Amino acid sequence: MPCDSTPRRVPDPKTGKDRPQTKKERLSETITALARLEAALAAGTVKAVIGKTGGIAFVGAWDRRGISDACAYRNLKQKGSSALRMAEARAEATAGRQVDQQAVRSGLHSHDGGKTWGKD
Repeated sequence: MPCDSTPRRVPDPKTGKDRPQTKKERLSETITALARLEAALAAGTVKAVIGKTGGIAFVGAWDRRGISDACAYRNLKQKGSSALRMAEARAEATAGRQVDQQAVRSGLHSHDGGKTWGKD
């Protein structure tokens, strides 16, 4: 997935200057962030919302670590997360429409809790 293979810049503990993450560091950071999102969905502190075009976004405080909502959704969906399934069902009932898997595959996501949508 793009979100776990695109390194971010992090401070180097030795020099204090920013450096790109290693692939192993990025994968570990992504796994941790997704586990936090899953726990927040289960606790109800983060909620899923569905846009008019069928994209999904997560509203609430979670430490994204550079992960888009679409990438988080795809990862948790692939994992078979029960917390995601429940949040998705609540969001679909509230919005009156289903998550459009084609929109998710295309990269459609929101950076502001579903107010605006895009692919960048």
